[in-house]
Amino acid sequence: MEQARLFLAIALSFLVFFVWEFFIVDREPVQKPDKMTQSEQMPEDYPKEDPYIKEPVADTAFPSSAEEILPSAQESRIITVNSPLYSVKISEKGSVFQSFILKDYREKKEKDSPPKEMIPKSIRTGTIRTGFAGNSLPGLEEAMFSANTEADAVDVFSQTETLSFSWRTPEGIVVEKTFHFSPETYLIGLTVTIKNGSYETLEGNLILSLAGVVPEKSDSYSFEGPSALINDSVEEVAIKNIEDKKKYDGTLKWIGIEDRYFLSSIIPVMPVESSMRLLLKDKKVFENQYMHSASNIRPETQQRFEFNLFLGPKSLHILSSLNNDLDKAIDFGWFDVIAKPCLLIMNFLYASFIPNYGIAIIILTTFIKLILWPLGSKSYKSMNEMKKIQPLMTEIREKYKDDKKMMNQELMNLYKTYKINPMGGCLPMILQIPVFIAFYRMLYEAIELRHAPFLLWIDDLSAPDRLLHFSFSIPFMEPPYGIPVLTIVMGGTMLLQQRMSPPPGDPAQAKIMMFMPIVFTVIFINFSSGLVLYWLVNNILSISQQYYISKKKNA
Repeated sequence: MEQARLFLAIALSFLVFFVWEFFIVDREPVQKPDKMTQSEQMPEDYPKEDPYIKEPVADTAFPSSAEEILPSAQESRIITVNSPLYSVKISEKGSVFQSFILKDYREKKEKDSPPKEMIPKSIRTGTIRTGFAGNSLPGLEEAMFSANTEADAVDVFSQTETLSFSWRTPEGIVVEKTFHFSPETYLIGLTVTIKNGSYETLEGNLILSLAGVVPEKSDSYSFEGPSALINDSVEEVAIKNIEDKKKYDGTLKWIGIEDRYFLSSIIPVMPVESSMRLLLKDKKVFENQYMHSASNIRPETQQRFEFNLFLGPKSLHILSSLNNDLDKAIDFGWFDVIAKPCLLIMNFLYASFIPNYGIAIIILTTFIKLILWPLGSKSYKSMNEMKKIQPLMTEIREKYKDDKKMMNQELMNLYKTYKINPMGGCLPMILQIPVFIAFYRMLYEAIELRHAPFLLWIDDLSAPDRLLHFSFSIPFMEPPYGIPVLTIVMGGTMLLQQRMSPPPGDPAQAKIMMFMPIVFTVIFINFSSGLVLYWLVNNILSISQQYYISKKKNA
């Protein structure tokens, strides 16, 4: 009966966890205002206003009307920047990123798979677009910029390189976007300079935008979509909620677009009061816009807006090293405080002892089991005592089957006589559930497991294990279809663990227990093999501990 309660407790905990995560949580944490916001610490004249002397240009250099500012038939150049970590293609049309390839990551697990592309082809307008709210600079978003180099490629392997793009209006306003590339980091500096050579004050909000693709199939286990760090609180907005609320105000430290493993982000160097604005364009593409607080750029002055850009992996090690709170984009849910140390330990084991994340998972699972050994021992001792009095409990249930009140009273007297706590088997195990859930979330979202091989047919710990591939579909299984060997073995260990536990006296509980290993096997059939490996190893260790406690008590 106690084992039945244990499995029910675990199953119900997982059920509550999944229901809460997927259907109840709005993924928009309440903003917690700082005691002193960053904007209060910033100088009032930020961004700093500098004098600007209009450069003399021949009249023929400008079109005669605003319409002629829009893109012409002129072909825009694509300039490629190569670094050890990435390759980015920047178009002169809009001065936007058209392609951003991560050299250390592949699209698929196969060795001949192309490197990871951060900007899907469906985003035809590119990303890191520049705009100015209020239509103060018509044509800016589609403007044809000019690069400060005649070369079509820039190599960034030994030192920092700078690449500038500029665009001028007929009125004499100049917009410059200057990118700073370094060979040792994914972080890219961006300075946007607006020089007002006109005779009127330029009013409006500078806008930088990230473009993302609406996923065809939502990932129920991790967040995908636009996010931001506002007032030191992470806002994650589900795609389906964009139409409900499109603007979020506060002190923005960064905005981003996330998926399970990768992140694109715009990070202002000096966070100030600003806005995140969301746009759902055509049900397939959305934009996350950083809108700076309103600026007044007077004639013959210029203002600089400084940012950093990040397009890369959601690696806790990499993001933490940037020192800009971008690591807060990695959130493992309720038990984040447990999950992140587990991730650090797993990476330490991989880097220091054996370069195999499957072995690292086994060692870490064993380590956690040893820490929780006293709780498990207490639970199994209680179950062992319950097993001894099982015949007496059966007699009482049979004798008072028509009188539930008397039956419960006699059972309680039996517990007192043998000094057994009926909840002694469940409570210690329930206390371990937060660790199980935290480890589960960590293993599912850790980019380190993406395309990481283990042994034999398990060549990707982030994907379901499949031995052989079938052309036909299998009920409850997501493609690819094959034999989930690891999951079947895991189900077998659950069945063995059930057989070792005292049988439930309640027939209804007995039926539930009979199907519990099957239910868990079906649930895990589409989980990543890293998760299944963790649960399998934990089951084996639990069986060993239960066997050891049972033999010790009966000796």
